[in-house]
Amino acid sequence: MVSWTPIELPDEWKLSYQRWIRERRHAGIGNLGRALEVRLTPNMRFGWAKSVMVLAAPHAYPDPGKPSDGLRIGRVARKFWVREPDPFFLKRLLEPHIEALKDLASQLGLRTRDYVDQGPLPVNLYAVRSGLFWRGRNAMPNSQILGTRVTLACLLTDVSVSLPPQHPDRCGSCRRCVSSCPTGALLGDRRVDLNLCISYWTTRHEGLIPVELWSSIGDWLFGCDVCQDVCPWNWKAERAGWFWEGFHADSDLAHPDLINLLTSSEGEFARMYAGSPFERAGRARLARNALVLLANTGNTDHLPLVEVAAQDASPLVRATAAEALVRLGGVAEVEGLLRDPDPRVRNEARRALEESDMK
Repeated sequence: MVSWTPIELPDEWKLSYQRWIRERRHAGIGNLGRALEVRLTPNMRFGWAKSVMVLAAPHAYPDPGKPSDGLRIGRVARKFWVREPDPFFLKRLLEPHIEALKDLASQLGLRTRDYVDQGPLPVNLYAVRSGLFWRGRNAMPNSQILGTRVTLACLLTDVSVSLPPQHPDRCGSCRRCVSSCPTGALLGDRRVDLNLCISYWTTRHEGLIPVELWSSIGDWLFGCDVCQDVCPWNWKAERAGWFWEGFHADSDLAHPDLINLLTSSEGEFARMYAGSPFERAGRARLARNALVLLANTGNTDHLPLVEVAAQDASPLVRATAAEALVRLGGVAEVEGLLRDPDPRVRNEARRALEESDMK
């Protein structure tokens, strides 16, 4: 789907975004808060730009099925089921189409610049402004046809266009996404607090995941789709089977083997997940997430696998294993981590044991 909108965003939208940054709801993600004026008014940098072409590719592709081998009990958000290096924009898959549009524009004597060339654009805001979507209560662009499972791209142009009719708000009285969010990250005013968002902690955060969030993460290994799974407009899109033919879901990404994540070497991991969102995040973060998930099961059958992780080369993995061991009853194994060469691991082991003694 394609639509066009003038480049100017409403002042109230800009003020709302700026307030979201001031309140630090963006969890410190640098590119979201950097150069706000230019981000919200891109023609400050590109004075020739008059409009934005919005391209939307649906990714409500079906589950490719779970392989029969390994330990595949973690959930992965649907947009990460495709092998490509950038899980937030899927640019490699869209790039040929963006380049074709730029070539056509050049032949017509028009100037263009795609959003990656010029830096981050508020693509969600332009998607709503384009009339293709309204802003859902989960802060995502929503559509009666496509729902919220869409990949967006923007192309700046020097074409003067009129503001298209705006999409009516079809959320109505529905608040399923807000009430279903496991961590309360959705603020109810169509904004999200990324400091509480499972997707942020499992895909973007590089350090330890706070133990107070573990139980809310549940069985989400990478990303979170709860606010989209409960949306009735997504049910409609999935029943219709609307997804762009360029997307090919991979069963090893949709249903990863936790044993591989926790026992593979860096080289094995890189080969196994080449060109995927997992490769971009790195083995240590995926192993960290797997440990949180195993601890949340409460199943002591997983204790031997967690014990292996306690000897991992990565301090992040070993430190996470300390809490996971305690939760699965492996207190004795945690005591060995008190002598770990890395202070972060020792501190986590000490904290986990102390909190275990208090229960």
